[in-house]
Amino acid sequence: MAGASLFTLLDDIATILDDVAAMSKVAAKKTAGVLGDDLALNAQQVTGVKAERELPVVWAVAKGSMVNKAILVPAALAISVFVPWLITPLLMIGGAFLCYEGFEKLAHKYLHSAQEEEQHKVQHKAAVANPQVDIVQMEKDKIKGAVRTDFILSAEIIVISLGTVAGVALSQQAAVLVTIAVAMTIGVYGLVAAIVKMDDAGLYLSQRPGAAAQALGRGLLATAPRLMKILSVVGTAAMFMVGGGIIAHAIEAVHHFSQGVAASLTDIPAVGPVLAFLAPIVIDALVGVLVGAVVLAAVMLVQRMRGKKAAAH
Repeated sequence: MAGASLFTLLDDIATILDDVAAMSKVAAKKTAGVLGDDLALNAQQVTGVKAERELPVVWAVAKGSMVNKAILVPAALAISVFVPWLITPLLMIGGAFLCYEGFEKLAHKYLHSAQEEEQHKVQHKAAVANPQVDIVQMEKDKIKGAVRTDFILSAEIIVISLGTVAGVALSQQAAVLVTIAVAMTIGVYGLVAAIVKMDDAGLYLSQRPGAAAQALGRGLLATAPRLMKILSVVGTAAMFMVGGGIIAHAIEAVHHFSQGVAASLTDIPAVGPVLAFLAPIVIDALVGVLVGAVVLAAVMLVQRMRGKKAAAH
């Protein structure tokens, strides 16, 4: 009997773990937009740091990220227990924020001139090269900025994940959120470390004897900046799809419209299933762009009104 009870317990544990793994996969898919943006942002945050300090800076930010998630996961579980009705509004706010971030990126080149961007880069390089500049303090400032950015992105990830598992037992919610928090931190900062050291690896290999090593090194040197751009583009597109999807699913009329369009395309010969799969994604992205534009306009209006009030005083 004891053996049978043990096997029953192990079977129950295996079932729970299987459920947690399945829900974690769903939650991870839904946080894909934040993940892509997280990678690009954090890789950009450590650019300009001396090569030998890049990995220590990434490690410092990763530790800060774990502290962020150690705060956010219990807070999310407390919301689930005491104010579960707050999950949907938080999801909506998180979705709108994703859309805003994505649209702000698209509008950035129109809001800020190329000359301003180039001037910022020149000033940054000059500061790094200036022996009178406190590099240690500069590094600390970068870490603090990256950890602040991570807190916002981690909050989005945790809220989206919580919305995915809102209807299950608290123990499973906790297991999924912890799994997502640990996996995202290791995954994101492991990849960030690889990205920021890719050019160093390329330079090392390009100087090694042997045509194959040199060719690989040149390839890595050419790939590093392009990878950053690809991550940024993919991350922005995913933010619209994920953020727009959250909002579209919460608005019943939009959700039914999306499903109706998909159903109407299913019967088209050859390409019907593909179009039916893509249609809701495109609609979600369009909703995301529209919401992002509205939120950005509202933010700019508030900033302008505050500026006028400050000037009046």
